[in-house]
Amino acid sequence: MEFIERDVAEKLLEWKNSADRKPLIIRGARQIGKSWAVEHFGKRYYDNVAVFNFDRKRELADVFRRTNDPKRIIDELTFFTDRPLLPEKTLIFFDEIQECKDALNALKYFCEDAPKYHIIAAGSLLGVAINEGNYSFPVGKVNFLQMYPVSFREFVRAADSSLYGHVASLAGKAAPLPSVVFNRAEELYHSYQVCGGLPLSASSMIWNKGLEMVEKVLEENLMAYEIDFSKHTLQSDIPKIRAIWKSTPEQLSRENNKFVYRVVREGARAREYENALQWLAAAGMIYQVKLCEKPELPLSFYENSSAFKVYMLDIGLLRKLAKLPAEIFISAATLFTEFKGAIAENFVLTSLLAQGFDTPNYWTLQGNKAEVDFLVADKLSVIPIEVKSDWRISGKSFAEYDKKYHPGLRVRFSMNNIKKDGNLLNLPIFMADWIRDYINGSV
Repeated sequence: MEFIERDVAEKLLEWKNSADRKPLIIRGARQIGKSWAVEHFGKRYYDNVAVFNFDRKRELADVFRRTNDPKRIIDELTFFTDRPLLPEKTLIFFDEIQECKDALNALKYFCEDAPKYHIIAAGSLLGVAINEGNYSFPVGKVNFLQMYPVSFREFVRAADSSLYGHVASLAGKAAPLPSVVFNRAEELYHSYQVCGGLPLSASSMIWNKGLEMVEKVLEENLMAYEIDFSKHTLQSDIPKIRAIWKSTPEQLSRENNKFVYRVVREGARAREYENALQWLAAAGMIYQVKLCEKPELPLSFYENSSAFKVYMLDIGLLRKLAKLPAEIFISAATLFTEFKGAIAENFVLTSLLAQGFDTPNYWTLQGNKAEVDFLVADKLSVIPIEVKSDWRISGKSFAEYDKKYHPGLRVRFSMNNIKKDGNLLNLPIFMADWIRDYINGSV
């Protein structure tokens, strides 16, 4: 059977077996595989899975408007499913829960009065709905789990399990990868640059359903996202949201890819577009990486919120929105150089987030004389990360940072093999999903 096994299954199992388990809310953008992951997990670890989708069955909302009592809710939900709703044996899945604020509020009462029911809730625009401020949110009564698109690690495991085993066994070691492993991993990385991490797009690439199918999936998802712009937002903000979204490739393609409002619209000002920007961030469609003026802990204390970069949730969508043909990733097109770097940065960022790092920052030397792409906090350390899209690693920024702050470890991603030189660790960019192995092992 063709499917991509998701790492989130391990976290769901930890939740299921937790002694202090509460109803779980999964957050993440649309079409990243939340519903599939929950149902697949439920079929594997429960006797039954009962799915209640509040977008497809609007009448479900009436159940929760009438009562907050878990027993009455369960009794009434039995009319909407042929599955028995049994404590500990049935996984109850509330999908698109943002369409029913009363159902979201009811999770509090399941936590307090009926904790033996195993409940997972998810919603594509849940973050946006919560930000609206008119939801009575069950603070302290739910667990949270953030979900992301298919990672390159998951992509490799599905596409070539033998290669995955080799890479996983070598991760954390400073020795170069064998040529046969490096070359095959690089080949799959270029495939992933084309399809990205939306499950249907990635699976189409893995199981050779053709580039036409990959392109179709990405195009349909871009259209679906634009439709989402009209939900849970003011009518006046819709064109602003759309304008920021469509400007993202151009923002990233600039030599200094700091977000500039005039790229969105000539004469645009921050206060006009701030709500639209926050809407996209709350929907999980973009990430804001803010300038950090001093790389000390906690990084958030030294953020400059007025200077930031914007990245997209997925590099496949980024490529498609930029109207880049798939063939460009296997060509030597010099006109692609600047944007190639943007896609590489976006890839590393989404990899860091999927591994549980907080949203990183970036750093510049006063006067923009030097810049480091990402700063991540790990325990008591701040680790600077530089991203190069190919084998060329010239540039003085990393050296300037090293001279000024003397970090214990610097990580450079490029298309060169693994090499450790003092405090500088070079990793192939396709090893980004294994960076924790190197940090934890102190290479």
